[in-house]
Amino acid sequence: MHVAHEMKRRNMKQPLLIGGATTSRMHTAVKIAPQYDNGVVHVLDASRSVTVTGSLLSKEQKPDFLQKVKSEYLKLKEDFNSKKTTKEFLTFEQAQQNKVKITWENYTPPAPEFTGPKAFNDYDLNEISKYIDWQPYFIAWEMHGKFPQILKDEKIGVEATKLYNDAKALLKKIIDEKWLTARGAIGFWQANSDGKDTIIVKGEPGLPAGKSGKVNLECLRQQIKKVAGQPNISLADFIRPAGKDATVDYIGAFAVTIHGIEQHIKRFEKNHDDYNKISLQALADRLAEGFAELLHAKVRRESWGYVKDENLTNEDLIKEQYIGIRPAPGYPACPDHTETIKLFDLLKAAEHTGIELTESLAMYPASSVCGWYFSHPQSQYFGVGKIQKDQLEDYTKRKGMSLSEMERWLRPVLE
Repeated sequence: MHVAHEMKRRNMKQPLLIGGATTSRMHTAVKIAPQYDNGVVHVLDASRSVTVTGSLLSKEQKPDFLQKVKSEYLKLKEDFNSKKTTKEFLTFEQAQQNKVKITWENYTPPAPEFTGPKAFNDYDLNEISKYIDWQPYFIAWEMHGKFPQILKDEKIGVEATKLYNDAKALLKKIIDEKWLTARGAIGFWQANSDGKDTIIVKGEPGLPAGKSGKVNLECLRQQIKKVAGQPNISLADFIRPAGKDATVDYIGAFAVTIHGIEQHIKRFEKNHDDYNKISLQALADRLAEGFAELLHAKVRRESWGYVKDENLTNEDLIKEQYIGIRPAPGYPACPDHTETIKLFDLLKAAEHTGIELTESLAMYPASSVCGWYFSHPQSQYFGVGKIQKDQLEDYTKRKGMSLSEMERWLRPVLE
């Protein structure tokens, strides 16, 4: 949406193609196409881009092609809007008053084994592989269905089984020949909330957190009107508020990554082996996610130890049946990517893991995951959803950023 908006502002003429696993035709029609007037086309996957670009490069075909797509997207948008129910929103103050009710007087926050960051270098890939969730691997190949049932599917079971066997063979090669290296870091810090939407983290000496040695993590709160008894949730609700008793709570963070993919990708590209290239990329993503799952399990049972007797299967973990959560900046519970900078500073993630942040705050290597750890048993995953102008203004003030800059980062929850 931001790219489309900027293309229009700069009076660009090139059509914009939208693709990738996280995109959809409906989202393109409803959200992205209205931002740009010179052609926006959703392309399902790379194989379809040939015919689309062929049409766009043809002076004869281009006008009719774009007009057809535009008409189709307008119809999709109209259908979507006609079905969309009108949602009611609370004022930000009303939403703050309807926060998660936690009886803090009866709760003793668990203390981790250490505070500050701890690094893991060259972690055992064989151990990580046991935590792989295979379902997204099939989705990367446009095969939708639950794993392992997909292997016996009437229509795609044979191909899915072949894909799975090939993936297992490549994974064994990756591990046996040490193609890739897993690096990660976890950390814990004393923290309290301000009773509203800010988590105040006590940093470590030398942390770029101001003279106070404290970092303020700013949270967004659900503003949509709920049915009676349902709270408007903010991540700050799950950290004990600061008070007279000054009981300290804790927050954790993690970052994991998979290094070493580039040389193997280049080799596959040189051999025109797209199949193994895509397989390797998808497996590296699965290993990064598996590493995040593994470390979170160790945190719950050992490093933070708030459920020492946990005994969950891999299927239980995939269904998120554990206590505590690990939300990531940019995801529904904390959609502001700029909080990633604070996470990286606290964790010294660049130093400990070798992950670099791009100007759009994506992580490099691409097969990387980071997030926060919350231990309270009432903590849960949720989506902030759309926020209103009063919360935007309050959040912008807390962040100390300009309104235009904040609007750019929060566009998904404003539009």
